[in-house]
Amino acid sequence: MREFNTTGLCVPEYHYMVDIEQRLKEMKRLVDNQKYFVINRARQYGKTTTLYALEKYLSNDYLVVSMDFQRQLSHAAFETEQTFSTALAYAFLESLTDQNALFVTKSVKSLKDFVSGKKEEIHLVSLFRHLNSVCAESVRPIVLVIDEVDSASNNQIFLDFLAQLRGYYLNRFRKKTFHCVILAGLYDIKNLKTKIRPEDQHKLNSPWNIAVDFEMDMSFSAKEIIKMLTDYEEDMHTGMNLSDISQLLYDYTAGYPVLVSKLCKLIDEELPKSEKYQSLSDAWTKEGFLDAERILLNESNTLFESMVEKLAAYPELKNMILRMLFTGEEQLYNPDTYVINLAIMFGFIKRREGRIEIANRIFETRLYNLFLSEAEMRKNGLYQYSISEKNQFVVDGYLDMRKILEKFTEHFQEIYGSCGSKFVEENGTRFFLLYIRPIINGSGNYYVEAQTRDRKRTDIIIDYHHEQYIIEVKIWHGEEYNRRGELQLKEYLDYYHKDKGYMISFNFNQKKNTGVHEVIVGNKTILEAVI
Repeated sequence: MREFNTTGLCVPEYHYMVDIEQRLKEMKRLVDNQKYFVINRARQYGKTTTLYALEKYLSNDYLVVSMDFQRQLSHAAFETEQTFSTALAYAFLESLTDQNALFVTKSVKSLKDFVSGKKEEIHLVSLFRHLNSVCAESVRPIVLVIDEVDSASNNQIFLDFLAQLRGYYLNRFRKKTFHCVILAGLYDIKNLKTKIRPEDQHKLNSPWNIAVDFEMDMSFSAKEIIKMLTDYEEDMHTGMNLSDISQLLYDYTAGYPVLVSKLCKLIDEELPKSEKYQSLSDAWTKEGFLDAERILLNESNTLFESMVEKLAAYPELKNMILRMLFTGEEQLYNPDTYVINLAIMFGFIKRREGRIEIANRIFETRLYNLFLSEAEMRKNGLYQYSISEKNQFVVDGYLDMRKILEKFTEHFQEIYGSCGSKFVEENGTRFFLLYIRPIINGSGNYYVEAQTRDRKRTDIIIDYHHEQYIIEVKIWHGEEYNRRGELQLKEYLDYYHKDKGYMISFNFNQKKNTGVHEVIVGNKTILEAVI
């Protein structure tokens, strides 16, 4: 029986997977054209699974020598040129043996003698002579694939290894060498300075400038998710609405592979264990999806742990993400900006129409939760008020949004009433999320609509016990602007099929009428809190 897999290699015979054949065709074109390239993607983005599938896809035309630096080369292997050359040669031979590819007996025997130290000193130059002899005698062109290659990318011996690859590639029309080299890892080794200490200036120039750009989108599209769920449905017969569930998965994950698989796995395996969901048919619904999302956002896993580690290691990255989340500061994509490249490489952000935005809703909410949970925020007066009064905000299982807005207005005015517009512009959304989080914690989640986030307006969608609440947070910029905001909120309510919406207006007009007021816009009711 197949399952959804979230750890390690995915295999079609054992796991539900999207169809990646089109990507394999595109990658084969690069291989056919003797291109060297690097697949650098964020953690758990399907790199190893793609390489495994590519190896099988190329097997009729090429001999694929596949290695894993993390599995086959220990830290000690990178201490000296001799230890590295020896470990690399053994890994190369292991891959040949796994494929029963010892038909190149003469050169392979010579390589074995080399690593045993019988005939000559072991170093990179001599190693490459033997490797290229194997390439020359091979019946099929050899494709060299190295996974987890960035585990050594701040090591001078590794840079020398890349330089050797580069030299033989440039000379490939005179002397037969690897037909293609594919390296995969988190870090883009064409930009090695991201892992090298500042004092090691002599290492900043990458010897890998022969690599072509690998721009392939490895995220899952909604159509690809539908195909995967169709395979699952043929086995399980849940009766789910394939289109709706696939779109939900895409909307919340933007196709980030491990997040898609994780949510599916939670719906398939964890939800049916609860009393709430008596069958898989009950679980594969929008209600089930939102419960799975809540479980995911509250669990500890290696992906989220890695995100926290990266934010701690790169303060400039953390500052940029904070500004994007809480101030509505628009960030234009600039390929020459170090911190932007860093955020893209780690998977925090993505490019969209010349701008950058948080990669997906799951990451965004997890990041909001992280920043709102930091010690200094938990000491905030609004948070303390919310904690002490939260029991009054839920009535018969539903949020009493009027009461929430009234109390938030009262407490904000008490604590920050004398602060200026600049302070509110930078902190308004943050403080409302800080106030709402203890109220919905454990029973609901929220996300901020990326399309409406700017310095003047932010739309927050709260999912609580499978009821959605649409709240617009904005800075007052006059009656006309306020009227446009109400009309925009009405359109948003139409989209979500809601009759009632909510608005928080931070107003610095001396004649403002503070408090919570009801406004009728067309056929919609808007509760507006003026602060």
